[in-house]
Amino acid sequence: MSLTGTAQAQDSYHWKMVTSWPKNFPGVGQGPERLAKLVDEMSDGRLTIDVYGAGQLVPGFEVFDAVSEGTAEMGHSASYYWKGKVPAAQFFAAVPFGMNAQEMNAWLQYGGGMDLWNEVYEPFGVEVMVAGASGVQMGGWYNKEINSVADLEGLKMRMPGLGGEVMNRMGVAIVNMPGGEIFTSLQSGAIDATEWIGPYNDLAFGLYQAADYYYYPGWHEPTVMFEAIVNQQAMESLPADLQAILRSAVADVNQSVLDEYTARNNDALKTLVEEHDVVLKRFPDDVLAKAKELSAQVVSELAASDPMAKKIYDSYSTFQDKVENYHAISEQAYYNARNPEGDTTQD
Repeated sequence: MSLTGTAQAQDSYHWKMVTSWPKNFPGVGQGPERLAKLVDEMSDGRLTIDVYGAGQLVPGFEVFDAVSEGTAEMGHSASYYWKGKVPAAQFFAAVPFGMNAQEMNAWLQYGGGMDLWNEVYEPFGVEVMVAGASGVQMGGWYNKEINSVADLEGLKMRMPGLGGEVMNRMGVAIVNMPGGEIFTSLQSGAIDATEWIGPYNDLAFGLYQAADYYYYPGWHEPTVMFEAIVNQQAMESLPADLQAILRSAVADVNQSVLDEYTARNNDALKTLVEEHDVVLKRFPDDVLAKAKELSAQVVSELAASDPMAKKIYDSYSTFQDKVENYHAISEQAYYNARNPEGDTTQD
């Protein structure tokens, strides 16, 4: 098949979208399916997209290369998976103690973030659009109780991105693997701990069957922003109306994925705790303090690694400072007023 897809009829296009998620997996895996359905409906069948789960066409960690090389016209993934190829791309997925989904969307759409993201990917012939967010994630599953930083020493854990580097500096051996391999690795003892996303997805994976302790907050991923990446030549082959349809469908999915996580995580957490006897625990203060200290180091080192990373970091950190100032008297002040007793789940 040509890079631009096999024409079904005049002015019709048939694309492949590869993803880093199991096929039809709740939340993040269903986002690409919704995207394909919307595009088909909005274009009246002129642009159709076949969605492939991780490993069906290419492995989950090879999505970026597949789109860059034209094996597939489109991909859905998270940018920190490409840190070996594009280290600065990690800023667009998740920054420990960084911005949440609401703040990230604001930076990307109105603070220059999307322009920087596309600038990073331009040498690879790939255009990127933000295509969903997880919201604040959980801190992860552990096969033993964590009472101090010392309890992390020597653990083997699955955690990607900048958060993984922070944990590595706290003595944790980081193991990277696609989502589909997590349960088996945790159950077999190949890893001692893992983070995935949050209650909705963690329940679907059955992680409660492999570890008893479920920690919060997800300091390492105050959100993960998911990406829709498109081969630039394939995008340029589309007429203007189909390009607009594709962008509109991605924007719809960007919001709907976050909305679904916000809605589903509540019931899923209740099921995990009340039906499966999961032990829900807050990270000890010294763990959070050390993680914050090391996060600042890791992020600063990434920013200093090359001029593009510095450019992104300056934009990101400037926007975060501004939005934090406002959120201190809006979002945070409201949460404090709504729940003046504070964290009632701390044991």
